[in-house]
Amino acid sequence: MTCDEIADPNNLDLWLSLDRTMFRNGNSWTMVYQVPFLITYLSRFKTLQPGDIISTGAPPGVGMGRETGTCLSAAGQEMRLGLPGLASSAR
Repeated sequence: MTCDEIADPNNLDLWLSLDRTMFRNGNSWTMVYQVPFLITYLSRFKTLQPGDIISTGAPPGVGMGRETGTCLSAAGQEMRLGLPGLASSAR
């Protein structure tokens, strides 16, 4: 996905499911730091290349933030995540 395919990186619907159970369905506007700030800040220390991933941490509603502490714990579990126009899964 290229930047011209994303109208506003600060307004992206994001989702995450584990074994077909939806754990997160939110929007990037809830991030503490907006995307342009993150890119500008990181560029001070590192030359960013196409395909680099900026990990921003986990939002409320996933993993340890849940009362049950849900985590990937068994072989064969499937985690899917995505945003409009892009989806991914891992086992």
